Amino acid sequence: MLKIEDLHIYYGHVHALKGITLEIQDGELVALLGPNGAGKSTTLMGISGIVSLRSGTIQYDGMDISKKDPQEIVELGIIHSPEGRRIFGNLSVLENLRMGAVRRRDKSSLKKDMEEVFSLFPILEKRQHQAGGTLSGGEQQMLAIGRALIAKPRLLMLDEPSLGLAPLVVKEIFTVIKGLHEKGVTILLVEQNARQALRIADRSYLLETGSIALTGTKAEMANNPEIEKIYLSRADEGSVQNAT
Repeated sequence: MLKIEDLHIYYGHVHALKGITLEIQDGELVALLGPNGAGKSTTLMGISGIVSLRSGTIQYDGMDISKKDPQEIVELGIIHSPEGRRIFGNLSVLENLRMGAVRRRDKSSLKKDMEEVFSLFPILEKRQHQAGGTLSGGEQQMLAIGRALIAKPRLLMLDEPSLGLAPLVVKEIFTVIKGLHEKGVTILLVEQNARQALRIADRSYLLETGSIALTGTKAEMANNPEIEKIYLSRADEGSVQNAT
């Protein structure tokens, strides 16, 4: 479904992505792992067209989307739920969800899709008339994922969905992500919570300072000692303990 080849992205003089190459098959859940500053969020923003590419190509269903505008990419079905949730705090939960349908051409099934989001996150139905900014952090993350789902993704990109959340909420979020994958949604998951991500991903890529250091299947990555060395180090020990 998605193929990235030799992707380079700069922020001014800073070389953020240094020639990464990766691919995602239809129906896969692929995790993009790595410490802070490794280039995970930059990769998603490059795919979404939010940041410009210096060189390299991004192909989606065989089409080169490297120079497409973000709104065109959304219309193709590539939906990005960003780090930090980015909900509209002054809008109600219902209005936030409806924002996900802005670029949809088929609005006839919107009510059904809304009901499906509420079935995944029942608390959102209870809070549907409440301002998004008054929700808890976990509820806001549920709202951000729900808004992305309303956009009818063929490829759902989730950036740090567990960041800053309590362990019970993290468990709920990962249960939903796993369930979406089981229903056939193709997912690219950026996560620092490596143990949780490795449990549910079909394949994973590990980024280190803008380059891919490791890649493999669930079994290959789970048994690879290099992950402990590069990612699950003492510097990340706290986040890893929270994931277990």
